[in-house]
Amino acid sequence: MSGQSKDTPVWICPTCGNHYAAAETPPSSCVLCTDERQWVPPTGQRWTTMAELAEAGYRTEVRQVEPGLFGIGLTEPLGVGQRGMLVCTPQGNVLWDPPGYLDDKVLEELRALGGVHTVSASHPHMYGAIVDYSHAFDAPILLPEADAHWLNRPDPSVRTWSGVAEVVPGVTLVQCGGHFPGSAALHWADGADGQGVLLVGDTLLVTPGEDRVTFMWSAPNRLPLPEREVRQVVRALRPYRFDRIYAGWWDPVLRSGANHVVERSAERYIQFLRGDVALG
Repeated sequence: MSGQSKDTPVWICPTCGNHYAAAETPPSSCVLCTDERQWVPPTGQRWTTMAELAEAGYRTEVRQVEPGLFGIGLTEPLGVGQRGMLVCTPQGNVLWDPPGYLDDKVLEELRALGGVHTVSASHPHMYGAIVDYSHAFDAPILLPEADAHWLNRPDPSVRTWSGVAEVVPGVTLVQCGGHFPGSAALHWADGADGQGVLLVGDTLLVTPGEDRVTFMWSAPNRLPLPEREVRQVVRALRPYRFDRIYAGWWDPVLRSGANHVVERSAERYIQFLRGDVALG
């Protein structure tokens, strides 16, 4: 499945879900979890492997989210718990934010959907099993130049980009910044019945009421994003038409009016940052 030897496993951090290069022993710590945007369990650093996860009962599941868009999730939580997305187009399929575990079942299902043309991710916490998916489909990995050094399993399939990159016609990577310098969104022009879809990971966070978005430098550590970064995110997305936003999990989803909601939510967020809100 991944080409790795059973004697030299790829090490997986179960806290963030990221993979490290095959080695006899795991690293002393996960550089993503020791960063202030993530966290190390109070009990200390833990490691697992793909084989251990399979033995523990991990399984993949693929669901259609809307015509031409399929979610890829896990039956058990791993890392930040993201649900990946496969955007299907006549020119090739784009895999976004892949989870940290995969099995033969998901590979068969993705092959039946036309395979994978390119793999990418919103930010380093969601790199997951990106190298395994790349190997399975001989697909390049597109990572923003600003964040590529966070991939702790180096691979020759990596290609870097900056600013904006069209992956296939109608599917565009947009570097927004914010959570990480290279934090990105994926714009799918044909999604939402031609009204446009934005896949954001947690570059933006859709709130539980599905009526607004918010912005965080670190969601788990409750650290807000400064005003200049919020404005940068909104500015990067403004040229694109999108009616719907899917964040990095099955729910919540911003189902309509997303262009206007992003602008309105950003201004409200900035009012709170500045203290321009009467609290009662």
